[in-house]
Amino acid sequence: MKFSSLIIVLITFLLTACGNEEAGRGDKDTPGFAATMYFDALYNKKDMKVALDLATPRLARIMRSYGTPSQFTRNLVNMQFDHVTIELDMTNKSLREQYGKKAKVNLIFTGQLHGNQVDDMRSVQMVKRKGNWYVDKINPDPYAR
Repeated sequence: MKFSSLIIVLITFLLTACGNEEAGRGDKDTPGFAATMYFDALYNKKDMKVALDLATPRLARIMRSYGTPSQFTRNLVNMQFDHVTIELDMTNKSLREQYGKKAKVNLIFTGQLHGNQVDDMRSVQMVKRKGNWYVDKINPDPYAR
């Protein structure tokens, strides 16, 4: 069991380290793509500026108050990773959400923290302004307490 987990982790690491393409795939005009790029900027790139550009002004103000991506993700998002893979949860996808002004996107996070595998899920509220999708709110984990 440990050997197969090690092989999967090594293959994942090699595949993510070899390419220089962006983390998000798919249509760039969808709320799922924007949400994936937002969390990729916070967790993998650790670039607050990129994440701020993908957030609404209200969320951006809250993010700035924490100073760094790691402080924001540790305290407000309540998830920590050394490295993470972010996927869209396609089980609840609705085409109507993509063409409206608001959408709820569920994301699945699979990553490593201190050598241990961590799996988590978050839901975010997205809004469309001037043709672009922005993260408006990160819904709290209902099982956190």
